[in-house]
Order: sequence, then C-alpha cells, then structure tokens
Amino acid sequence: MNTKDIIIRRIILLAIVLLAWETLPRLGVINPLFIPPLSGVITALRELAGNGEMATHAAISLQRAALGFAAGAVLGLPLGLVLGGWFPRLQTALEPLMELFAQANPLILFHVIILFLGIGEAAKTFIIGWLCLWPVTFATITGVRTADPTLLKAARSLGLGRAGLFVRVTLPAAAPSIVTGLRLAAGYAFIMLIAAEMMGASSGLGWLVIQAQESYHITRIFAGAFVITLLAITADWLLKLLGGRFLSRVESGADDYVRMQGSAGKI
Repeated sequence: MNTKDIIIRRIILLAIVLLAWETLPRLGVINPLFIPPLSGVITALRELAGNGEMATHAAISLQRAALGFAAGAVLGLPLGLVLGGWFPRLQTALEPLMELFAQANPLILFHVIILFLGIGEAAKTFIIGWLCLWPVTFATITGVRTADPTLLKAARSLGLGRAGLFVRVTLPAAAPSIVTGLRLAAGYAFIMLIAAEMMGASSGLGWLVIQAQESYHITRIFAGAFVITLLAITADWLLKLLGGRFLSRVESGADDYVRMQGSAGKI
C-alpha cells in the first residue's frame, strides 16, 4: 500500500467519524446533553475565537507546556547521556530509585509542591517538567547503551578517543531513541498541563474546561478539548519533522566522518 492510498483511507475514516459525530446526537442515538453535535462545538469555537478568549488561554497553556517540556529535556538529555555513556554502573545502581521517581505522580504531592513553590507558574512548570524528565532520560540511556558494539570497535580501531567516540558514534546511534523520548515527553507535557491548570490556575485551556464544566457549557468543554488535542498533535508533528531532519544530518555527518577516517587510513 503506497502513501497516497494510506492518506485517502485516513481522510475517509476521519470523514466518517465527523459525520457520525454530527448525525448521531441529532438523531438521538447519543444524548446531545453529553456529546453535542459537531456543528455546536464549531459554533462554540467560533465564539471563543471571535472574542479572543480561546487564543489567550491557548497561548498561556502553550507557554506553560513549552517551559515544562524544555525543563525536562534540558535536564533529561545530559542526565541520560552521562549515566548511559560515562557512568553505566551508577545508572544501574540508581535505576530502582529512578523508576520510583518516574512512577511518582507529582499531582499527589501537589500541596507539598505548593508549600515550597507557591501556586504560581513555578509549581506548574515543575509538575510538567517532572513528568517530561523521565521519558527523555530513560530513552537517552537506552539509546546510548544499545549502540552497536561492532561499530564502536571499528571506531576505536580508527584511533577515535573516548570523547570522539561518544560524539561521533554513540550519540548518533542514540539519536532515534532520544527523538522518541522527546515526542513522548511532549505528549506528557500536555496531559500534565491540563491537570495542573485544573487544580491551581485562573487561566489556560484546563481552567477554561473547568469553568465550562461548572457552568455546564458542554460545547465549550469539547471546544477546549479539541484545541488541546490539536496543540498536542501539532507539537508531536513538529518534533517528528525536526527529529527526522536531525537524524538525517547526524547520520550523514557520521558517514562522512567514517569515510574521511577510512581515506586517511589508506593514505
């Protein structure tokens, strides 16, 4: 099956889902009080977009998600590279503790976090960053530790030192796993973002959904959920696109280096 057929099938499936969303509540098959027709959600989106409310809350939520994701990535990447590449024994010793921290939901300790960081943006960034930290760290460790041993031996035979070996061979080998970890972290950022905004915020898409729930504006709930989903999909798509370009550059750079070393060896 070629790419064109896959795209056509996806479009057809999406059209069927949207048509069912519109018709089933109108026919009474689904209670419209719980799942409104698609046209009602679109009307709510237009209203929120027209008065600027949706753009304001979406920008605030996007900023919070980006800050938390960046914090998790900035800490997780070097931590994974150091533990997986230079201190594998330390990583093995710390693995049970890291697994425990990774499974600890920061929302459970929300009141403790508020005690130290307050109820402002720092607490939200910490909660989101904490959840993003672990998929990036573990994916980086996995990528570093699963580098091809044969390739490492070949690079050593070319006279590559430890630092050069890490930069030229180990890091390119770990790059696909790192990109996967970043994409997972981006998804987690939006999941935890909404939870954080629902518990302690006066703005953002999560707060908008809560307000709509309390006033029983069902179409606004779905409108907010739609925008949140759209932002998460867009972030994943951008990371996939940038990750693909990064991987192609890393692979081409590694190949050029190997060819250069091979030519030098022949001389």
